[in-house]
Amino acid sequence: MSGRGSIFAGAVVLAAFCGAQQASAQGVFTLSSPSFKDGERLATKNAGNNKSNPNCVGENISPALNWSNPPEGTKSYALMMFDPEGRPPGGVSHWVAYGIAPSVTGFAEGEVSKPSDKYVGGIGTNKFNFYTGPCTPAGPLHHYTFTLIATDLEPTALKEGMTRDELIKALDGHAKQATGLIGIFSKP
Repeated sequence: MSGRGSIFAGAVVLAAFCGAQQASAQGVFTLSSPSFKDGERLATKNAGNNKSNPNCVGENISPALNWSNPPEGTKSYALMMFDPEGRPPGGVSHWVAYGIAPSVTGFAEGEVSKPSDKYVGGIGTNKFNFYTGPCTPAGPLHHYTFTLIATDLEPTALKEGMTRDELIKALDGHAKQATGLIGIFSKP
């Protein structure tokens, strides 16, 4: 390796080490749930309850979600729940929420199963502005990805009723950091 190449490699290692030390000092931005662990099955009560769909076997009770250690300068959060395996090829957006104040550090179980004044409701695939649980057929497990994004936007910066794609576009250049959690589910 040339002298310049080894200097560059050393600088990359040093920058990574310093970044890891800073993240360790302030803590890692984390999304968690007392209702399920990352990669574990969601409870049946978290599944949807649309009686006209036989795959909706639950009570549509949203799982509890908590987060900690947001990046410095966070002014609001956005939170989405997405099933990439649902309705191929586009997936299913189960929940789109944003404008969550930086003072909010989570939602209690069932709290977002209906509209709330703690967030601005976006529009999911099924046209609801609140959490809608899985209605997954029996068979292969689906992955329900909860993504929390820390932003530099004021809580009132974005209009109500944005879709997942519209929100992602609006957050371009305003996302500070993201963290996620995956729950799995299929009809028992």
